[in-house]
Amino acid sequence: MGCNFRAREDVKTDRPPLSGEEVPPTEPPERWAALVVLSIACLLGMTPWFSASAVLPRLVEIWDLSPSQGAWLTIAVQLGFVAGALASALLTLADVIPPRRLFLLGCLGAAAANALLLVAGGATTAIPLRFATGAFLAAVYPPAMKSMATWFRAGRGTAIGVLVGALTIGSATPHLVNGLGGEDWRVVVVTTSILTLLGGVVAEVAGSEGPFPFPRARFDPRMAGRVMADRGVRLASFGYFGHMWELYAMWSWFLVFSGDVLAFHEVADAGRRAAFATFAVIAVGAGGCWLGGRWGDRWGRTRTTILAMSVSGACALTIGAMVSFPPLLVLAIGLVWGVSVVADSAQFSTAVTEVADQRYVGTALTLQTAIGFTLTVATIWLVPLVRETVGWWGAFAILAPGPALGVLAMERLRRSPEATRIAGGRG
Repeated sequence: MGCNFRAREDVKTDRPPLSGEEVPPTEPPERWAALVVLSIACLLGMTPWFSASAVLPRLVEIWDLSPSQGAWLTIAVQLGFVAGALASALLTLADVIPPRRLFLLGCLGAAAANALLLVAGGATTAIPLRFATGAFLAAVYPPAMKSMATWFRAGRGTAIGVLVGALTIGSATPHLVNGLGGEDWRVVVVTTSILTLLGGVVAEVAGSEGPFPFPRARFDPRMAGRVMADRGVRLASFGYFGHMWELYAMWSWFLVFSGDVLAFHEVADAGRRAAFATFAVIAVGAGGCWLGGRWGDRWGRTRTTILAMSVSGACALTIGAMVSFPPLLVLAIGLVWGVSVVADSAQFSTAVTEVADQRYVGTALTLQTAIGFTLTVATIWLVPLVRETVGWWGAFAILAPGPALGVLAMERLRRSPEATRIAGGRG
């Protein structure tokens, strides 16, 4: 309890003004250029995440993978990200190393691990490589969010929303490359590795810290636990955990679901069309991130996240039962799901930057994402199992409890005293 009070005192004395507060004339005009640079770097840097998932049907055929091994090619990335994020949180790396330098190192490692898939030859080697890819990507996403926050005191939710939108497009890119590249899975691996290297270079060469840096931190491994002692951080994180229960399982398995819908209707070239559909459903989330950021800054982060999770949860409950429906109608519901399932993502992170001890914002963000990505492992593993047992209606329906619980957490945060520190008092 004592740690909680100290953290709040730090916030009141050290924090930059909250989003929505009156901005002094010194607000830098170049912050928009910084937003563009960081967004491009993040888009490029995160492309290896689904590089194996995008070509999974081909890898299953070439490497003779079982369904469980296929799932583990995605699960390993999630677990690697968790391991990397926890290590970063325990060592407070995101608060000690300059964000763009940490970003570059993460991109270099992720590109190398991803490229080695070319010589993997099977699951025994590929799964550890996917784990390493995820671990290195943990040095890309959280530092980018922290760096962005140093440029924006007002409109921070919109800015981080744009950044997460770039991450979303980056995650969808392997599906686009797969659709364009035809049968050769190696095109996806090579292309995403090159793009990741470019992302690290962009961050290092063109990126910089903003004029509103967070207070300098000292190494203190105890802070990894203390950041969750603040009720505002804890409730925002619980909302994020519910969101993550749904998000990555949807992103991971929509390609297979779309393929099944097209195959049911005997659509020609179903595999390639499914790849394009999956790219569209994931990439359209970038628009949702921007809308979520705008609404979060103007309407309140708690209300925005509650709305987004309510819509996405409804989509999860219904779309799985629509395999026999016209493919264009299924795609339309998928696009709504794609917008809503990620529209809230940046708002949970932005809320943490507003309520956490300002010296350890990077650690708080990293810990939040580490726990959230741990939860994704369960649903990524469960979806194909439930699909084999009861079909897609049950496989996607098991994702709905996540946003439901997230709604409850954000409603509690909306009614709490901590809400006055979020989005300029809008909650």
